[in-house]
Amino acid sequence: MRLLALILALFLLPKAAQAGLEDKIAAAAPSGVVLVLDDKGNALVAQNADRDFVPASVAKIVTAWLALEVLGSDYRFKTRFYLDNDRVLYVRGGGDPFLVSEELELLAADLVAATGKEPFAGLVVDASYYPADLRVPGIEDTNKSYDAPNVALAANFNTIHAVRKGKTVRSAEKQTPITPLAASQFRKRGPKGRGRISLPQDDLTVSARYAGELIAAFVEKAGGSVEGEVTTGTVPETLEPVHVHSQSRPLSEIVKLLLLGSNNYIANQIFLEIGAHRLGGPVSVEKSLQVAETIFAEHGIKDAIELKEGSGLSPDNRFTTQGMAKVLEQFAPHAELLPKTKAGSRYKTGTIPGERALAGYVNTSKYGLVPFVISLGGKTGKTRFRLLRTIEKGL
Repeated sequence: MRLLALILALFLLPKAAQAGLEDKIAAAAPSGVVLVLDDKGNALVAQNADRDFVPASVAKIVTAWLALEVLGSDYRFKTRFYLDNDRVLYVRGGGDPFLVSEELELLAADLVAATGKEPFAGLVVDASYYPADLRVPGIEDTNKSYDAPNVALAANFNTIHAVRKGKTVRSAEKQTPITPLAASQFRKRGPKGRGRISLPQDDLTVSARYAGELIAAFVEKAGGSVEGEVTTGTVPETLEPVHVHSQSRPLSEIVKLLLLGSNNYIANQIFLEIGAHRLGGPVSVEKSLQVAETIFAEHGIKDAIELKEGSGLSPDNRFTTQGMAKVLEQFAPHAELLPKTKAGSRYKTGTIPGERALAGYVNTSKYGLVPFVISLGGKTGKTRFRLLRTIEKGL
């Protein structure tokens, strides 16, 4: 009888502990959506798990998964350069999301080495890989850095980081020279003092010309020069590339930085490349959604993930908890790309007005890393992490 009692106690102990965990979660967030699955897909915790939720930036996990599926972890974005008989330099943007100043310095040095130090007669930016009328849902026409427009060629995430004092504008980054266009834009749209602004949505040629000005500045730093104007146009069909710059960071590294910094511009640049890679350029939101829906259907979650764009800014993105859990199951080999808690869990936050989400892999003593989804309403950013810590301790 004692042996039987011991066996029953050992059998009932995990269920009692699980019930206690669910009680703690319900006490902390009674209306919250919480789902935790074991490594076989069985529910360890399920509270309001039949509700769908607005993922906010948790959608970036979906974008990361799709990108690694379609493009591959070692994919490199490319920027192509052409030279005509008059030594006019043409730059064709390929949607590289990480043309930061340090990358432009590498690019310019290789370009000058490939073409020589004789001055360029002008610089023409070809941004036709992204249509001029491209608009991504959720991105608004503001000067906020998180609303930076998506374009084929952009520098520093299509933003300007500067300091304004009176009419004087200087760069806020030692690695980034201030250009005439950057100064005029910051005087027009920037705050007093230090700040970071996006470039405008209503004239996307501004983004292209600013990227061209920065390239010209780094070409000069590398020993070359651009004597003529920086303009926009298209590459003549007769020209072949004289230099092709491959992004120094593979996609896996860019994805890791995306998930850490939650940059909306990077997310949608990657998302747009998914469609163009499969269906051909130019890019479009519709092409990427078509590819995404095909992949969702292959995994049985076509009706469980409603995606409008790749960053999570759109409030019309809606996921079911089971759909998100299925994505996490597929993304599990790349879990190390997500930020980590002190207890070893991997996570991604999502925050838009009225919505606070958290999803990833909770580190448990019994099951190891297993998928979890948390969604709360209102101003509950700290509560979602308290729930995660409760789950870490309870499983």
